[in-house]
Amino acid sequence: MIDEDLIILGLETSCDETAASVVRRKSQGKGEIISNIVRTQRAEHAKFGGVVPEIAARAHTEAIDKIIQTALSEANIDFKDLSGVAVTAGPGLIGGLLVGMMTAKAIALVHQIPFIAVNHLCAHALTVGLTNNLAPPYMLLLVSGGHTQLQWVKDIDDYTRLGSTIDDALGEAFDKTAKLLGLGFPGGPEVEKWAEKGDPHRFDLPRPLKGKPEANFSFSGLKTALRQQAEKLTPLNNKDISDLCASFQYALIDNLMERIEKACPKVKQLAPANSKPNFVVAGGVAANKPLREALSDFADQHEMTLTIPPANLCTDNAAMIAWAGAEYLSRGISHPLDYTAKSRWPLDQKAPALIGGGKAGVKA
Repeated sequence: MIDEDLIILGLETSCDETAASVVRRKSQGKGEIISNIVRTQRAEHAKFGGVVPEIAARAHTEAIDKIIQTALSEANIDFKDLSGVAVTAGPGLIGGLLVGMMTAKAIALVHQIPFIAVNHLCAHALTVGLTNNLAPPYMLLLVSGGHTQLQWVKDIDDYTRLGSTIDDALGEAFDKTAKLLGLGFPGGPEVEKWAEKGDPHRFDLPRPLKGKPEANFSFSGLKTALRQQAEKLTPLNNKDISDLCASFQYALIDNLMERIEKACPKVKQLAPANSKPNFVVAGGVAANKPLREALSDFADQHEMTLTIPPANLCTDNAAMIAWAGAEYLSRGISHPLDYTAKSRWPLDQKAPALIGGGKAGVKA
């Protein structure tokens, strides 16, 4: 372990946010965000109802230099003060990843500092170390636009998959539901907003995989059932939309809790003896308030300690990339400048592929 403070510049360009952050990892392991700049591309993609890879890559190219300078300026440092530069190397949209990777490599080469290639999912998993000073081991629920999975995090680079989606990711299901109902993008916040005024019991929607022993997830059937209900009611009024959103969100969260419960016996085996397991939730969908409330109740019922980072650090950001880079560098780990970007990069590389896909997606 490196017994000194580390100052890391982190870059994130895996999807539709261009982000740069400066994070300090103190010698005793605590983290501090010195600056955290995020430039979203929502306006560029909104009319398409989803992220267009070519538009995203171009926007990253146009914005990244200014974003980096802003992050350094707010942190009141220069490149010479950095201990290293960390960047998302995958998974994600390959065009965007290449923009970040080439920029980070150039900085590392010119300023002769270590280059750290970070798995975006790993960065989400480790964010609680930055925000809550919480180190592994813990159970992780990663819920985002491209990923829905349960992992046992034994160490910063040691993961065991407990369960994963076999079709759509949770955030993807929200986005597609919003698009079906003519709501805005991204869909998660829109569905949540409309659901606040709706009746969650008006429509009896299915709970895919309910009762199955594995802690896997499926959301395509739920999405199809919602579409069928909407087609019966066409043209939809505002009450119909609110009730559909509320019923969808209620069924989805109820289904999610039942699926997570299937992982609990395995978690008890993996957790340190006579300990109260930590349960960490990360990814953009973790910003959903009803989901947070349900997860809190779940943790209480199963005698787990729940930790969720602040909402702004659940969505894509560069602070989590910088922190993951700092954790690696503190252990003397860095990467060569010929390291390549990976559009797919599972956390548990030993786990077999799931029938149905188990998406490795792009939006986390």
